[in-house]
Amino acid sequence: MNLNRNPGRNIGLVYLLVLIPGVFALMYVPAQLIVRDNPVATLNNIAASETLFRLGIGAELFSQALFIVVALGLYELLKAVDARRARLMVILAVAPIPIAFLNELNAVATLLILPGDSVLSSLEQPQRDALAMLAVRLHGYGLDIAAAFWGLWLFPLGLLVYRSGFIPRILGVLLIANCFSYVANSFASLVMPQYESIVARWASPLQFGELLFLFWLLIAGAVPKAAGAPTALEAVH
Repeated sequence: MNLNRNPGRNIGLVYLLVLIPGVFALMYVPAQLIVRDNPVATLNNIAASETLFRLGIGAELFSQALFIVVALGLYELLKAVDARRARLMVILAVAPIPIAFLNELNAVATLLILPGDSVLSSLEQPQRDALAMLAVRLHGYGLDIAAAFWGLWLFPLGLLVYRSGFIPRILGVLLIANCFSYVANSFASLVMPQYESIVARWASPLQFGELLFLFWLLIAGAVPKAAGAPTALEAVH
């Protein structure tokens, strides 16, 4: 496997390095600590597993920062297909990064409130618990806002993949479907929470497009065709 001759594999490797801490921060840590509709249990879990909670913060920051490399790599890979759409893809890909970074302040606030930081010494424990849980919920809503952009960038990426000629078109279609899945889940959570579970039930199965694209890059890679060279479909005709 020659990584220098197959830039898609280089991007796939970095993409995987983004995925691993991202899954840890966004799926594993909440699964261990957050108890839905049970604030007391949630706060007790966070207080008892502060190190795990802090590792989740660090993993999220690392994943977001490294994703910049993925966005720039995909731009270099696909800019010859359509430079304007490739630039739009990068803009939408990096837009949620500062949102996600700032959102981690809510997680940090939770750690400051729970033990009773000196600034909050005048508050009773129930009041501090309420503030800590508010910070936890704000962190979740912050992720919903970022998730809208995690979906939006997949639309121009899907179009670029579909038109590329050197990546299977079906992956482009799946990436576009993945875009609408992210946006629908985010919109439902923020605007119509009463329908959140219903939307998630229908939209979540579509969220595998990006994962399939990642593993295609990692295994098969992608090499842009030379300028003027026919695509596989053009060569047949």
